[in-house]
Amino acid sequence: MRISVIGCGYLGAVHAACMAKLGHEVVGIDVDERKIAELAAARAPFYEPGLEDLLREVQETGRLSFTTNLAEARGSAVHFVCVGTPQKKGENGADLSFVDAAANGILPYLSPGDLVVGKSTVPVGTASRLAELVRKEQPGAHLVWNPEFLREGHAVSDTLNPDRFVYGVVDGSEEHPAVSILDEVYSAPLASGTPRLVTDHPTAELVKTAANSFLATKISFINAMAELCEAAGADVSQLADAIGMDDRIGRKFLNAGIGFGGGCLPKDIRAFMARAGELGADQALTFLREVDAINMRRRTRVVELSRELCGGSLLGQRITVLGAAFKPESDDVRDSPALSIAAQLQLQGAVVTVTDPKALSNAYQRFPELNYEADSGTAVQDADALLLLTEWKEYCDLDPYELAVSVSSKRILDGRNVLDPSKWRAAGWTYRGLGRS
Repeated sequence: MRISVIGCGYLGAVHAACMAKLGHEVVGIDVDERKIAELAAARAPFYEPGLEDLLREVQETGRLSFTTNLAEARGSAVHFVCVGTPQKKGENGADLSFVDAAANGILPYLSPGDLVVGKSTVPVGTASRLAELVRKEQPGAHLVWNPEFLREGHAVSDTLNPDRFVYGVVDGSEEHPAVSILDEVYSAPLASGTPRLVTDHPTAELVKTAANSFLATKISFINAMAELCEAAGADVSQLADAIGMDDRIGRKFLNAGIGFGGGCLPKDIRAFMARAGELGADQALTFLREVDAINMRRRTRVVELSRELCGGSLLGQRITVLGAAFKPESDDVRDSPALSIAAQLQLQGAVVTVTDPKALSNAYQRFPELNYEADSGTAVQDADALLLLTEWKEYCDLDPYELAVSVSSKRILDGRNVLDPSKWRAAGWTYRGLGRS
């Protein structure tokens, strides 16, 4: 099939490459000329494992191209809308200006039978509004909402081998003509057993925000337990292991630490609350305010623990922060708790050096006043304290005996609870974890 992908940011670039991998003829469209030039040269404008190799592979087949000209979408049977929905400035709600621009932009190029397929995370009610827009312009076209469930660092595999598909069509019926077309688009993963669910528009829109809200709640729950464990002298990692053995709960996303960040969970739960208020159902999601508050409180707690680790004062202390990205295998620093903590430490008088395998360029754009060092060996030299804030494998595998000769003081705060406390203490380090006695 011929497919257009409108918006070639993180979601769109990955989706375009993966659709070409599945055998479709794909054109990726974006207004950012620099981004399009990079993608056309098989260079990803962000770090995602495996994406550049995939871009090179599918471009060699001739099935994938990139352009800034939206008219190139003409002739495609399916048009995926993959633009961003950032948080509005000064508000909790989602900014839909990019979604609206993409939807309005594609209207002149639609033909009868075409699908406009939204993949962006939007407030419930958006699909119904856009469906009416499409119906008025081209009555024979259809709008479907097909939410994405990508994990940064695993986006390629999550697109080619997803755990489920959700199709939101206007009547929620399996008989809707859009269903068979999307089945053709996704024929390969469907044939390998990926389940799919056909719903109405509102349900499909709620799936992504509800899932992200649940995951955020689970993370904040275990972080709240970490606060209690510190007060009680308990160990939150063992607590998580114990309750995670209950198959109703499960161990995933029960890792206490500095909290969640990135471009999805924080803004999605805030937009979810805002939309619930607009619908008159704000009381249903009041618990998410505490989820958000617990998450933000973790950053303050790490600063407090860092002060304790440094003997009661941060002034003049040389602190090396291991990790700037919000998670490993990513260069994304949007709402990164690690970077936020680094900035707070520097504001309180510490001399902070940040290192990260992939995210330093983006981190510098966000906080140019911090010190950055790409080489972790150089970054830890003469440090008074180390803070492990992003669990890159190379940091998890650090040898406390080898590292001891580089630092000024053997003090480490394990913000992700990924190190073995007994091993580090045996090597003479003062070790602090979160929620660990």
